[in-house]
Amino acid sequence: MTDQKIDRDKVAEEFGEAVNMTPAAIEKWLETEDSKSVGWPKDGSQESVGHHSGRRIVQIKRKKKADLTEDDYVHMRKVVGYVHRHLAQGGPDEDREHSAWRYSLMNWGHDPLKK
Repeated sequence: MTDQKIDRDKVAEEFGEAVNMTPAAIEKWLETEDSKSVGWPKDGSQESVGHHSGRRIVQIKRKKKADLTEDDYVHMRKVVGYVHRHLAQGGPDEDREHSAWRYSLMNWGHDPLKK
């Protein structure tokens, strides 16, 4: 077993823990106006970085592990970092359900209210 294999396994495990929404749930969420209302535009486009990431997460989650590319693992690591940083912020004290904090996390495949 190589170090790369160990790193990929770790990234895949952390990604699986960070992304707690199904591909179908993410796709449904990304179609909402609330999803489109948060985040920073990606490279001059109208789509936010998080919204674009959500679409990429759906693609990754629908792949077989053997078909994941190095770029997929790089994005998976980025998702884990984003989710961990934003969860550490704690979110708003009131109306967490309808907050930009939650909406942004959901664009990245994590619903902080999901048990």
